[in-house]
Amino acid sequence: MVYIYDATFKGLLTATFTAFEYREFMVKLITNRGQQEQLFGSRREIQSDSEKAARVYRGLTKQLTPKIAADFWRAFLCENPKVSQTIFDLIISIFRGAGDILHNFGDEKVLQFNQALQKVNRERHRMKAFIRFQKSSNSHYVAVIEPDFNVLPLIIDFFRQRYADQVWLIYDKKRRYGIYYNLQTVTEVTLDVQETKTLQKSSESIFVDPQDANYENLWCSYFESTNIEARKNLSLHIKHVPKRYWRYLPEKRKSLFIQGNNKT
Repeated sequence: MVYIYDATFKGLLTATFTAFEYREFMVKLITNRGQQEQLFGSRREIQSDSEKAARVYRGLTKQLTPKIAADFWRAFLCENPKVSQTIFDLIISIFRGAGDILHNFGDEKVLQFNQALQKVNRERHRMKAFIRFQKSSNSHYVAVIEPDFNVLPLIIDFFRQRYADQVWLIYDKKRRYGIYYNLQTVTEVTLDVQETKTLQKSSESIFVDPQDANYENLWCSYFESTNIEARKNLSLHIKHVPKRYWRYLPEKRKSLFIQGNNKT
């Protein structure tokens, strides 16, 4: 049986509910975008249902713990269809009595689940460490990012608590949505194509407050003055701060600029 769902976690939980409703446990999940790949076989269209999804999630927290139940959502944020299938299969197994399956690291699915969870958690920690805001001319703080995984939902509380007295926007240009804090609440925002292009130019481009540029120059000067050339260990540094994150860091943009010029 093939279940066609909307590639959301709510949709996956609704599919789980449906599997037990129809006693269909040998299920392959595909997304709306991928349904053309399945030309043959029985199909079932899954309409995401908040109530059904909530019932499954509550049951999961009772079978396991709230933290482990949340780990399924975190792993799902890696946006890998194979991992989504694995999460679905594991949840089905847990509800069918294999409550201790997550301790069996010899199981390929359990291993894949834990590897995905580790990757997402690692990306979440890196985003918390590497995101840099720029102050725009309207006194809002803006950061444009492009994480490997969809970790924006996992960093909301961190930035809301840390920058509670500032209006800020963190925009994921890869997924074309962002989180916006207005000193009271955090809301999800989306931009149209033209707005996205403007925003992308602008991190480079948002009308930056001149004073913010001065602070950035001051920070870069401080970074250079505290850097001890004789103790530089580039391989260790890249291990902890991979190059793909350098574009977010003012103190590293100069290095990227020099490397780009050396290639020409």
